[in-house]
Amino acid sequence: MLMITGATGALGRLVTARLADRDDLVLGTRHPAPGERRVDFDDPAALDFTGVDTLLMISAGAAEDDVVIARHDAAITAAEKAGVRHLVYTSLSGDGDHLTYALAHRWTERRLRASSLEWTVLRNGLYAEFLAAIAAPGPDGTITAPLGTGRLAAVAREDLAEVAARVAAAPAGHAGRTYELVGERALSGAELAAALGVPYEPATLAATRAAFSGEGRAQPFQVPMLLSTYGAITGGFLDGASVGRNDLRTLLTHEPRPAIEAYARAVRGAAA
Repeated sequence: MLMITGATGALGRLVTARLADRDDLVLGTRHPAPGERRVDFDDPAALDFTGVDTLLMISAGAAEDDVVIARHDAAITAAEKAGVRHLVYTSLSGDGDHLTYALAHRWTERRLRASSLEWTVLRNGLYAEFLAAIAAPGPDGTITAPLGTGRLAAVAREDLAEVAARVAAAPAGHAGRTYELVGERALSGAELAAALGVPYEPATLAATRAAFSGEGRAQPFQVPMLLSTYGAITGGFLDGASVGRNDLRTLLTHEPRPAIEAYARAVRGAAA
């Protein structure tokens, strides 16, 4: 049996669609529909991975570090107790260690290495669609995201879903492997603006912090997450140059989808 956690999330839905023809596929979600299984990482006593051979554990979402670590620990512990054979985990790319949300991912990787499970780590680069959320044009049509002249090796979410589906469907050949999955062509703020035909006038980090800190704009823990993302891009730490071998094309077995196109589609879709 193959189970996907977070199956109704943005990445989970794409993975599920690619594996939908498997008769042993089980979808894990916090609010299950008929035929699905309840998987709530915040309720460890109710985690049930009985009969699962391979578990694709999609990271449990943005929260404070201690919350994410507790969620992932509960899931791995439940997998060990249930006799899961192989766990595939969606982590964060190796060049992301300057990001405030890297800690929980690295902790989870270490927990997996010490576990009784076979494991594979998919170190996903930041989604091109995520750029559409943090670097979209404002009301005046100008992109003001503080990216400076930095670049991001963004990846189309569809590519990461395809890799996850391939690995989860036949995990034995990937045991003990950590794969770096980043974009082959890093994108700049100026290129994002050109793709949309709008101006690019990056704001300062201070101005951006003030904007996000307004009431109702973001939860307190999200502000440093966003600012560290902007800062890391501006500083040149997320352009893909430092990850070493990029495994994206090899695992896809074809040319990656253009991240700039995924970004533009996501922006236009949100505006529609």
